[in-house]
Amino acid sequence: MSELDIQIANRRRKRDELNEAGVLTYPHRFAYDLEATAVHARYGQKSAEELEEASISLRVPGRLTAIRRQGKLIFADLSDGRTTLQLFLRKNSMSEATWELLLTFDLGDHVGVAGKLMRTRMGELSLAGEELTLLAKALRPLPEKWSGLKDVEARYRQRYVDLATNTASREVFEIRAKLVRGIRHFFDQRGFLEVETPMMQSIAGGAAARPFVTHHNALDLELYLRVAPELYLKRLLVGGIPRVYEINRNFRNEGISKQHNPEFTMLEFYWAYVDYHDLMELTEELIVGLAEDIHGGTELPFKGRTLDFSRPWKRYTMKEATLELGGVAPEALQDAASIAAELERRGIDQPPAASFGKLLLTLFEETVEEHLHNPTFIIDHPVEVSPLAKQHRDDPSLTERFELYIGGMEVANAFSELNNPDLQAERFRQQLEAREAGDDEAHVFDSDYIRALEHGMPPAGGEGIGIDRLAMVFTDRTSIRDVILFPLLRPLPEGVTGDEVVAEEEGEA
Repeated sequence: MSELDIQIANRRRKRDELNEAGVLTYPHRFAYDLEATAVHARYGQKSAEELEEASISLRVPGRLTAIRRQGKLIFADLSDGRTTLQLFLRKNSMSEATWELLLTFDLGDHVGVAGKLMRTRMGELSLAGEELTLLAKALRPLPEKWSGLKDVEARYRQRYVDLATNTASREVFEIRAKLVRGIRHFFDQRGFLEVETPMMQSIAGGAAARPFVTHHNALDLELYLRVAPELYLKRLLVGGIPRVYEINRNFRNEGISKQHNPEFTMLEFYWAYVDYHDLMELTEELIVGLAEDIHGGTELPFKGRTLDFSRPWKRYTMKEATLELGGVAPEALQDAASIAAELERRGIDQPPAASFGKLLLTLFEETVEEHLHNPTFIIDHPVEVSPLAKQHRDDPSLTERFELYIGGMEVANAFSELNNPDLQAERFRQQLEAREAGDDEAHVFDSDYIRALEHGMPPAGGEGIGIDRLAMVFTDRTSIRDVILFPLLRPLPEGVTGDEVVAEEEGEA
C-alpha cells in the first residue's frame, strides 16, 4: 500500500470507530454564530482585556487546516476558505469525551467549535474551545504543500482541493464575481435589459466558429450549441427593446490554449441609435470603472508589466497597426497577392478562401497582437472578415468595427450593426461561398434573421466582451484555465502525468 492508501485506511477506521461509539460523523446541520472571517472582522481590533471583560461566547464552523499538539494543549487553525481562526484547546477545559473526540480529528475535517474568544500570550485572536462537533470526516488528506506550478494539472482537475488549500485561487474567483456584478450594475443603471437567449440553436450563427452538434430526440432535430447570442439579441432590437444585454456561455468547437476554452463566458450588449464610436467610449467607461472599483486605480499588473488603463485609449486602424507595430512595409499591403507573399516570407500559413481581408487579418494577428499591451482599439476591419458589420461610411472596403486588445489578447469585438436586410443577405451568400471554398468557420445563411431585419432594425452598436479574458487581466493570470472553475480537460491517459497533458493542451491552438 502507498502512504496515501494507508492514510485513507486510517481515516476510514477512525470514522467507523466513531460511528460504532455513537458519534455522528456527518450530521445534518450545525447552529453557528460566525465564520472565521466574520470573527476577525467583528472582534479583530479588541484587546485581550476587552475580550476577557466582554466574555464573548461563539460557535464557529470550519475546516481544520493545521493541528499543533503540545501535551494537554492543542493549537489548531479553523478555516472558512478565506481566513483562519486559531483554536486554543486545553484538556482541562472540556469533558473527557470531547478531548477523546479531538484526538481523532485529522487535517481536512470539518468541525464546529463552541467557546470563548481570547488572545494568547503572543497576542493572536483565538477561540478557547469547550465543545467540539465533528461535521464531516475527510477520508482523503489535503496536500501539506500546494505548489501552483508543480501541481497545475491537479489544480484544474481537482479544483475543490485547490480552493481548500490555496486562498489565492479563491481570490481569483471572488474578483471574477466582482467583475460580473460590476458589469450588471453598469448596464442596469443605464437602462439595459438583461435577457437570456437560446443555448441550443437550429443554426449556429453570430460568429465565425465551428459549432458543437447535438440532437433532439423527440423532434428528431439536429441542433447546435450556440457560438454566440448575437442574432437573437438583435432580433430583440427589431422587437422594440432598444438596450439589451446578456452574460452567458458560448460554445466553440476549437482548439485549447492559454487563451481559449471551448466553453466560455461572454457579455454581449446591443444599443439602438448609436455606432461603434459610442461603443468605444462606453467600453472605456465600463472597464476603467471596474478597474477603479476593484483595484482602486487605473494601473494593473499583468505578465510582469504594469498596464495603464488611463483614458483615452489608443486607436489604430488594422492597416496602421500592421504597418507601425507589425513592422510590415507599405508595399506588402497593396493587394491580396502582396500580403500572401509577405505571409510566405514570414513562414505564416495562409488561411483557406484567402481574400484580401482574410489575409490582412492573418498578418495582423501574427505580427501585431503580442505588442498590444495597454488597452488598444483596432478599428476599421476589412468587409470580408466582418459579415455582420455595417460598411464604413468613408471606405466601402472596410467596416465600422473594432476589437479591443489588452495584454496581447483580444478582449472585445464590436461594430456598427448592419441593418440593411438585402446587404446582409448578400454577405451571408458570400460567407456560403467561402464555406464551399474550405472555410469551415464561415457564417451560414440565417433566413429568419433576414426576415427579422426586413421588419426594420434601428441603427445600433453591438459588442461582445470576453469575461474570462477580462478576468485574466484583472487577476494577473496567464492561462484562461486559472479563471474558469472547471475548465475542459482531456481525460488523463494511463502513464501520462498531468503536467504533460497541460503542456500539450495549452499549446497554441
